[in-house]
Amino acid sequence: MMTETLPGYVLQLLAAIAVLAYGIGSIPFGLLLTQLGGAGDIRAIGSGNIGATNVLRTGRRGLAAATLLLDGGKGAFAVLCGFILSPFHTAPAMAVAALFAVIGHCFPIWLKFKGGKGVATGLGAALALSPLTGLACCALWLGVARLTKISSAGALAAFVAMPVLLTLLNGGDPRSPIPLAGLLIALLVIARHHGNIRRLLNGTEPRIGRKNP
Repeated sequence: MMTETLPGYVLQLLAAIAVLAYGIGSIPFGLLLTQLGGAGDIRAIGSGNIGATNVLRTGRRGLAAATLLLDGGKGAFAVLCGFILSPFHTAPAMAVAALFAVIGHCFPIWLKFKGGKGVATGLGAALALSPLTGLACCALWLGVARLTKISSAGALAAFVAMPVLLTLLNGGDPRSPIPLAGLLIALLVIARHHGNIRRLLNGTEPRIGRKNP
């Protein structure tokens, strides 16, 4: 993220922000809420994922909604922390915070690096990085998911669009910190959906409201 132009103390600050954002992102709200709510271990249900879509498979819509909001909230909160902690280099700090919050969700140290797919956390981070981009991606996610009845299709559409929208709304330079962070987040989220992509191509991806085989 153009770190060669930043002084050493700023790089140290960005490293600290990365660690903080990773810690925030790695909080497994889906697992915690299902256990506290008496729904059992979410890792033993459906796809085994700790995200809101799999929490919905427990039949507890309230827990799923809370997971979605909290997972999105931790992405936005991490970006806000980056903004506050680095007032003179806000774009690199926010970009680092966004990326590492999603990495934390996908690879939480508390769960032996076996986490979620980063959709809600990535969208929350996008909302904080660029509200217009975040809203557009959320609308795209919900619209495609509603049209196809496939949650992963909506998520993939949103994250394909995210780096493009962040670039257009941030000066048109894809190498600047925020668009670059959006690209890396999108690539990570898409990679985490490799199984979903395979099932989409095969026509076997479960639709919303149906349980995984």
